[in-house]
Amino acid sequence: MKSIAIAGWEGVRIAGLIFAAFIGAFLVSHSLPVSLQSQSETPLRRLRSSIERTTRSVNATWGLYVESLEMGEEIALDADRQMETMSTIKIPLMVEVFEQVKAGRFKLTDKYTFVQADSQPGTGTIQRLDPGAVMTVKDLITLMIIVSDNTATEVLYRMVGGPEAVNARMRALGLNNTRAQNIPSIWFAGLRAAASNEEFYRAGKMSFGQSTAREMGQLLAMMERGTLVDKPSSDLMLQTMRNQLFRTRIPRYITGYRILHKTGDFLPYVGDDVGVLEADGRTIVVSIFTGNHFGSGEALENAVALVAKDVADYFAYRR
Repeated sequence: MKSIAIAGWEGVRIAGLIFAAFIGAFLVSHSLPVSLQSQSETPLRRLRSSIERTTRSVNATWGLYVESLEMGEEIALDADRQMETMSTIKIPLMVEVFEQVKAGRFKLTDKYTFVQADSQPGTGTIQRLDPGAVMTVKDLITLMIIVSDNTATEVLYRMVGGPEAVNARMRALGLNNTRAQNIPSIWFAGLRAAASNEEFYRAGKMSFGQSTAREMGQLLAMMERGTLVDKPSSDLMLQTMRNQLFRTRIPRYITGYRILHKTGDFLPYVGDDVGVLEADGRTIVVSIFTGNHFGSGEALENAVALVAKDVADYFAYRR
């Protein structure tokens, strides 16, 4: 009986050891991924996760590209998805204007006299001037960028030879997915012929322009590096974009940076903003495209602003 009892207790002890080993193995197998996850959850990954949460908060399609020119850190979320640019395509048009100025086709000081036939609706101020108002090519560029003037855009397209001249320049820069597609007069004619703004947009038959978040970001990076056209032209384009008057997206919640940017929108369906955050030792390209949005334009703009704030806050502490 004694030997049987001892054998019984030994069996219990062995079973206990086996059970303990099993529990230990279970805990290790389930805690290891958490440990690895905490080790791999870098600050850049946390920024990306925060951005993704914001993008999921609105019912829209996103394309996003962020790059620190000094540190080389980047975030790309569907950054190569070709999307509607709306007025951000005016940046490539501005580039082509400066290229033709450099080539001697015309000068920034050349004069344009406003005629009613050039007047275009939508954003801008020239349409509200009296015919006969005189402005320079540089004035047209400035108005096209800082108040997204569609009349200035119409005139500048005519000066450079239309969208194909812009597209040829983008191809020469290696930006093959960036295409100007319709001048304002044609685009607005299509809009007026549609049953509604939403029907016009959802049909997707007439685009103002197409690009990707990455390519528009690369264009701005070239500008910041002084290699777009040439250094003086790049500097002047940057300065023009720093005077942007629309502040409801990228700059909305950001302090401590100088911000240059250009918006593009057909709210509430499209709300784009592409630009650069500048501070001492920090140059961060932020290129945000949104489209196919269902909801209020305010909600979309606020989401874009929150993404930009996350980026600004992250790089404020990166050295």
